[in-house]
Amino acid sequence: MQESTIYRRRERLSRLTDGLGLGDVYGATIQRINAQGGDKSRLGMGALMWISHAEQPLRADELCYALAIELGSTDFNAGNIPSITTLVGCCHGLITVDKEASTTRLIHFTLKEYLSAHPDIFSRPHSAMAEICLTYLNSKQIKALPADSYSDSQGTFLEYCSLYWGAHAKRELSGHSISLALQLLQEYNGHISAQFLLRSEDSLRFEYPNHMSRFPGLHCASFFGIVEIVVALTETGCCDVRGEDFRGYTPLTWAAWKGHEELVKILLEEVDPDMPDDNGRTPFSHAAEGGRELVLKTLLGRPDIEPDKPDHHGRTPLSHAAQWGQVEVVILLLGRQEVDPDIPDNDGRTPLSHAAEWGQVEVVRLLLEREEVDPDGLDSVGRTPFSHAAFFEQEEVVILLLGRADIEPDKPDDDGRTPLSYAANCGNVGIVEILLGLEVVDPDMPDDYGRTPLSYAAEEGREEVVELLLGREDIEPDRPADDGRTPLSYAAGDGREEVVELLLGCEEINPDKPDNDGRTPLSYAAGSSCHYLPSSQFEPVVEILLEQEINPDKPDNDGRTPLSHAASCGREGIVKILLRRNEVTPDRPDSNGRTPLSHAAGDFLGHMPSDAFEAVVRTLLEREEVNPDTPDNDGRTPLSHATRRRNDGVAKILSQWKPSIPASRKRRRLNTASVPGYESLSDCG
Repeated sequence: MQESTIYRRRERLSRLTDGLGLGDVYGATIQRINAQGGDKSRLGMGALMWISHAEQPLRADELCYALAIELGSTDFNAGNIPSITTLVGCCHGLITVDKEASTTRLIHFTLKEYLSAHPDIFSRPHSAMAEICLTYLNSKQIKALPADSYSDSQGTFLEYCSLYWGAHAKRELSGHSISLALQLLQEYNGHISAQFLLRSEDSLRFEYPNHMSRFPGLHCASFFGIVEIVVALTETGCCDVRGEDFRGYTPLTWAAWKGHEELVKILLEEVDPDMPDDNGRTPFSHAAEGGRELVLKTLLGRPDIEPDKPDHHGRTPLSHAAQWGQVEVVILLLGRQEVDPDIPDNDGRTPLSHAAEWGQVEVVRLLLEREEVDPDGLDSVGRTPFSHAAFFEQEEVVILLLGRADIEPDKPDDDGRTPLSYAANCGNVGIVEILLGLEVVDPDMPDDYGRTPLSYAAEEGREEVVELLLGREDIEPDRPADDGRTPLSYAAGDGREEVVELLLGCEEINPDKPDNDGRTPLSYAAGSSCHYLPSSQFEPVVEILLEQEINPDKPDNDGRTPLSHAASCGREGIVKILLRRNEVTPDRPDSNGRTPLSHAAGDFLGHMPSDAFEAVVRTLLEREEVNPDTPDNDGRTPLSHATRRRNDGVAKILSQWKPSIPASRKRRRLNTASVPGYESLSDCG
């Protein structure tokens, strides 16, 4: 490629998209890179090697770090780090940087194919990359990093080295790699790279403590499954092959979980194959969850293995395999006479229950074929596999289970909630339609709290489900729960504008219906318990409700009005909307003598910005009817409440408030001097 600039080289490559002649072009360009000689040749070929063989796309800074490392050095010299511009130039246009992701890549996918077809271009690339990673991890700078600096070190090459040195070493292992690995692993406890490695595991599986110093090097080698390094470590005599890490895992546990069959066979000669970890799980259990069929067959060859051994939560290997959809493992375990396919765990949940929740259709089908399996069995809270499938929106599982005559699709749990209630709650229209099509399903069945499927759907804003339910004649759309709240009340309290409009379209709905606490839908929309939601989500609901025939100043059982609740939640927009209504009294005290201003000043919520309450206070103070110094029944003023709650911004506003008083208002104040107890007019000045 004779073009003189990177741009011209890329332009020519982009014109060769049909692949014709690309091999010659790539070959010639690589010859030119090598012909540069010296450092340019090293950087150019090194960049191509890393980008084409890395385990994941490299960021630009990671690539630069990788090419700065000097093999054999124990000191990382940051002065050796080349710029990404230099690297791109040394590669003669064969690499580029994705600006959005800041990752490096080859200029065209055909270049990756060309490099794969010519493995002689790089001499043992994975071995070289493992040595570079290990050299960096063994450097004085990295070894000096404390383990708790994990969060501050993610922008460097350190994370890549920690996660993938073993993957490269497992592909191609050299004597130098083994030596470097032993150097790292013999002092691995407390090494920062262990933090990266362990935290890369699925967070659903692990809950890590803040400090994970107990993770020996032998466990790390078993994690990667590098037999030669495991053997070398055990031969040094400094490693305990039966030792446990911070979770009680042995090297065998890690090897079984990661599916390293050859290493498992070696470790089985030295350790108890059924040793449980801190959660009571055996290597067999971990292998079952991971779908490691070959490892399981190896372990089953031992007479001292219990393939149905429950952990501390009562869960068996089959239970874990069923949850994660490991079909081949499930078939293997179901073929074992000693395995009970319907054994419940400590929560009363069977393998079928877990498989149904996670939507593992094939596993569900396999379990339903077993006579020992109860397809409608109850767990400790009275929920069936069908109930879990309905709640977690597993429509295929729902259909599969309904094919059984021994399924009760409307069976309530211990809280009285039916599968329809759960499906409506999560808004799965398909499952709701299926259930509504069954004669045995009561679409308006209340639970033990008096809440119906419509109530839950309305609260969660499931508009399509609400429409389906409102289309039924056997639905009571204004049915109150035991606390007196209606579906409209729940929808308004969560700011569900579309659902509120749907419900108000029903003639049976009373838009001003109070609950047991005397609170109306407007009261909840004005100031609900959803403090974390912005005021803008509730303002449209307030506007819609105010268009109905309601009392916008209706007090609840505590004497609090919608304005009082809005002020208490720092919702300035709603306060302004309500103040536009003539029926609303801006300074109306509740049964404790507290006014809306008092609540705005003293109900400060720490997780909300203080300026929200400051804005409400200013808005209320602009009304001449509002007295900023009105005491409540305990004699506390708004300023007193603000000071007590350390709402400094509001306290400052109240202490400095000096409104201009219109002459008409002054006269009204002067006329009050005739009230007993007031000073004479002359004393008032």
